[in-house]
Amino acid sequence: MRLSRAALAFAGVLTLAAIACRLSRAPVSIPRVIVLGIDGMDPNFVERHWDALPNLARLRQEGSFSRLGTTMPPQSPVAWSTFITGLEPDQHGIFDFVHRNPATLEPFSSMGRTEEPRFTLPLGPYLLPLSGSRLVSFRHGTAFWQTLAARGIPVTVVRMPTNYPPLPVGRALSGMGTPDLRGTLGTFTLYSDDPAETSRQVSGGRVVKVHLADGHAVLPLEGPPNSLRKDHAYATVDLVVDVDPVNPVARIRAGGESAVTRQGEWSDWMAADFPLIPHLASARGMFRLFVKQLHPQFELYVSPVNIDPESPALPVAAPASFGRDVSRRTGRYYTLGIPEDTSALRQDVFSLPQFLQQTRLVFENERRLLRDALGSFGQGLLFFYFSTIDENSHILWGRHEAELLDVYREVDECVGEAMRSAPSAEFIVLSDHGFASFDRAVHLNAWLRDRGLLALNGPPGDDSTLANLDWGATQAYALGLNGLYLNRRGRELHGIVEHGRQSAALIETLRAQLLAFRDPVNGRQVVEAVYETKPSKENVAAAPDLIVGYSPGYRGSWQTALGGVPEPEIEDNNDAWIADHCIDPAAVPGVLFTRRPMRLDHPRLQDVTGLVLKLFDRPRSGAGL
Repeated sequence: MRLSRAALAFAGVLTLAAIACRLSRAPVSIPRVIVLGIDGMDPNFVERHWDALPNLARLRQEGSFSRLGTTMPPQSPVAWSTFITGLEPDQHGIFDFVHRNPATLEPFSSMGRTEEPRFTLPLGPYLLPLSGSRLVSFRHGTAFWQTLAARGIPVTVVRMPTNYPPLPVGRALSGMGTPDLRGTLGTFTLYSDDPAETSRQVSGGRVVKVHLADGHAVLPLEGPPNSLRKDHAYATVDLVVDVDPVNPVARIRAGGESAVTRQGEWSDWMAADFPLIPHLASARGMFRLFVKQLHPQFELYVSPVNIDPESPALPVAAPASFGRDVSRRTGRYYTLGIPEDTSALRQDVFSLPQFLQQTRLVFENERRLLRDALGSFGQGLLFFYFSTIDENSHILWGRHEAELLDVYREVDECVGEAMRSAPSAEFIVLSDHGFASFDRAVHLNAWLRDRGLLALNGPPGDDSTLANLDWGATQAYALGLNGLYLNRRGRELHGIVEHGRQSAALIETLRAQLLAFRDPVNGRQVVEAVYETKPSKENVAAAPDLIVGYSPGYRGSWQTALGGVPEPEIEDNNDAWIADHCIDPAAVPGVLFTRRPMRLDHPRLQDVTGLVLKLFDRPRSGAGL
């Protein structure tokens, strides 16, 4: 059909009018929402110290403050996964720090794993991959910032726990669950020439006996297990050490970098390439040095080898360019999911002052990252996570109140800085749980053994584990910090407990006996609550059958977490780790602060998930939330 000039002109006028109408409309205003996640902030501690925490006190006065219901169990990966998805653990599938393979009963991190390439080509000592490795997260459900991003809302998520590998949505730095370059959750190295020392593995690290000749040594530092080799031998770089014969100072070189560091001081980050195939492939890592002692003995601590965000061997940012840009603006930063080295303190590698010095470095790192995030925040969502209160509380709670209050003060200052940077933004501060003392360690497998529910092949001892069990006579076992499993037929490798009436009766027996469990030393109730899981179909294999909520003062032992079966049922906790939260959730609620008054009574973590989403639905007003 042909149109006249007049018709074409009229059509043009209509088109221009439509464009003008669209241009005249006010642009869509996207709210600004800042959420600060502060791991382990305890409401009772905050309430004792309002005067020392002016920014949190102001939030309470102008907006709201309440206790925040946590998850069962109140473990960080479980609780943050609930906040991320708005789902209970039965649905998102994270039940503990430690899960197990029911077919092999081997424990593994609940937060994810790296799957090796399916196809490789052997070439001498090497295995060349013909397909890529795959990083797998075990968390199910949709993250709330995925929902926001799908609606076109900009999102920045900095160090969210269990966000490894980081979801490819918006901008993100990964958090708790991010491994070091060895693939562990953190392995330090201590080099020592102490004649009484021996090379050995310790929990969270390794001690290496060395010898210095005229103040000189070449120390091999282990990096990643070389997945390109058939034997998976660790790739190493050399630390070349030269100690001044008179002054307490040393020069240490690695790769093309060097540091001159005095005794008692920390180096800055040092980066090195760990060779996988000589001259062809390598993996970049970075680490910090702490010179413990130079004279008369030599002791050098090397931090876990972190993934370098400027040349990441594993994904720590989404997109990768975001991680590089942050590093170039702020300097290199910790990428390890839990950077505070409590293991070094627990193994007497650090003194308490040295541990506090190391955690201060981590906090200053967090402060720089926060300032960078606030400086580039325009609209949409900014989530930022602090780890420092949680890790310090494990060590300071109840015995070092002043030192812990200093940590709270520093975080409070960051809260104030964030509030001032965006005075019109919606503002939420939350924690995943609170804290309680950890006085007595419960060996839950020993308790099961003494009630005839778990049987050993041989006498009990500190080296007894699930590998030593008589599975034909074992009805239940414990693994993880709160998990208790039935030895179910068809699920466990050597299962004997039938589904249906037998398992239901055993669960009721266990519940009754656990709630009746009393400490033989003081008569106190050891277990406050027992929860039976109801996992979704996709989480049946991972879920424990029962989750044990210990009373304040008690916690599952470190041995229980990995399936150990020591001799006693309960013993004093003499570890440097003196406080915890893996107990009855009613005893360790988190905190929730909002900038505007909140109408929600008795909020829970998943309620905050819904609240964040609703903040992007409603028009701005002075009304409460």
